[in-house]
Formats: sequence, structure tokens, C-alpha cells
Amino acid sequence: MYRFLLSRRWAFITLFALLLIPAMIRLGFWQLHRHEARVARNELIARSLTAPPVAFDSLSPSPGFAVPGELTWRTVTASGQYDPAHEFVVRGRTEPGGSSIGYFVVTPLKLADGAGVVLVNRGWVDSAADATSYPPVPAPPAGQVTVTGRMRADETTASSGIRDRGGLPERQYKLINSGQQARESGERVLGGYLELAATDPTATGGPEALAEPDHSDIGPHMAYAVQWWLFCGLVPVGLVVLARREAAERAAEARKAAADPELVEA
Repeated sequence: MYRFLLSRRWAFITLFALLLIPAMIRLGFWQLHRHEARVARNELIARSLTAPPVAFDSLSPSPGFAVPGELTWRTVTASGQYDPAHEFVVRGRTEPGGSSIGYFVVTPLKLADGAGVVLVNRGWVDSAADATSYPPVPAPPAGQVTVTGRMRADETTASSGIRDRGGLPERQYKLINSGQQARESGERVLGGYLELAATDPTATGGPEALAEPDHSDIGPHMAYAVQWWLFCGLVPVGLVVLARREAAERAAEARKAAADPELVEA
């Protein structure tokens, strides 16, 4: 009754099914690893945001310092005076919580202890009237300030996927990169930058502040992993169902042929 399973057609079907099983198992583990990475990232962000603030230059002591992953989002402080003469904007950035495209405003802060300059991302502003004009930017607070924010690593094309092209209007860039700004300004710019959360004395009327990163959503990866493993278990079930259906169809054809001899002669 099941001799058709020895046919070439069924050999190909079985081989394909056997290849699907390890592929689905691997896809399930791939999604599981993505889930684990997402959970680890969320835990890192939560720890960093709730850790006691530390001085920016204690974590990034020199120009060119590459901020490691475990320090990203760490709460940091810096005291000094803003340098509006070397302020710049970063093009093509999305409004916090929205979809409008505008600019991040980055203002260097000259540290009071003379350790160097910290780039401070003060937030988001809307686009100018045209793509070549510098957007309207609220002035930074004058005098001595202490800023608190989140430690961020320098943006690069590799890390952000944003192509750093030249030929942009004056004081407009595609990335926030301390090395790039050190070359442009000639200042001792410390590696990484600070994403502003608060200013002391309190400042009003500045760019729209950037929200903390979401570290509560674990994403759908675990559900996808379970789905792939369920699909894997369904493959042999599907083979059995397909084989039984074909066997039933063949049996029905055989009975019909036996009941009508003319079909046999034909």
C-alpha cells in the first residue's frame, strides 16, 4: 500500500523535509540568541541609567577614547562652559517620539578642570526653511553649568549605518564623532559624547530633550524561536499526513478500477 514511498518523487520529498528540520532548529536558536542579547542590553541600560553619576572625564580620560559597550548609557556629569562658537548640528535625525526629520544640536562644553572638551547633544530641533540653511537653534546657557546625561560612544558609519558624506553646509554633519570635531576645532575633545538629560542651573527654552532608551521591551524573538521549533516538529507530522492522503487516494483509484473493468482495459 505504501510502496510509492520508494519512488524517486518521495525520495526528494523526504530529503527536503530532512533538510528543513536542522535549518529550522538553527533558525530557532538564532532567534533565541537575539532574545538573550536583547535582554542583556536591557539589563545593561537599566543598570547604567540607575547607577550613581560619575564625571564624564573619569570614564573618557583622553581624545580618541573608544567608549566600550558596558559604559554606554552610563549616567555622567560634566561641569564647565559651553562653546557656542563650535556648536554644530547633525542632519537627518528623527524627532523624539515622532516622525519629523530635523537636527540634533551638539554644543562643546569646555570642562572647568581643563581636562578637555565634551560634546553635549542638547537635543532635537526642527529643520530650517531649506536644506542648506542652519536651523534656528536656542542658545546654550551662558556661564558655568553642570550637565547630567547619558554616556554615548562616537558614531561611525560602521556602528550607525549612516554614510558620512562631505560637502555639507557649514557646521552641519551626519555623525556625532569626537575625533572629527577635534580635527575641525583644534580642541582637546574627549572620546564619546554626552546625551543631555538635565542642566544645573536649570535651563529653559532649549532643544527638545531626548528620551531615555526603552529598556522594557524584549521584542518578539523568543516567540519566533518557539515558532521555528514548532514548525520543526510539524515536518514529520506533515510527511505522515501527506503519505496517508496519497495512500488513500491510490486505494480509492484501485477500488474504482476494480469496480469498472473498462477502466482497466483503457
